[in-house]
Parts: sequence; C-alpha cells; structure tokens
Amino acid sequence: MTFDRLVCANCAAPVSEGRCPVCRANRQRMQQEGPLAGLNPVTLVALLLVLIGALALLAHQA
Repeated sequence: MTFDRLVCANCAAPVSEGRCPVCRANRQRMQQEGPLAGLNPVTLVALLLVLIGALALLAHQA
C-alpha cells in the first residue's frame, strides 16, 4: 500500500501530508522501503510468472 492512501490514526490526516510526528516517521519509513515493498507476495509471484512466460515466448519465437 502506498502512503498517499493511508490515514494517520494519531491526527486523522493523510500520512502523505506529514502533519504529526507519527505521520512523518511512517512516511519516511515507507519511502525507504522501496517501490515493491507494498506489494503482497501473491502479486509478486504473479509478476514473476508473467515475466517467465514472456521470456519463454521470446525464446520460442527466436
């Protein structure tokens, strides 16, 4: 999940705005984790299978 959709339980504002120390800390932590950190394992496996399928198709055509 991206932090632009999260609402802080401390101040009830969007975490992306960083209004309170809790928001700022969570925003900083989520930015450091990277773009794939928010994806669940099922999505990552599905992306991997699509990539393998595309590579197999390319290898078969060559």
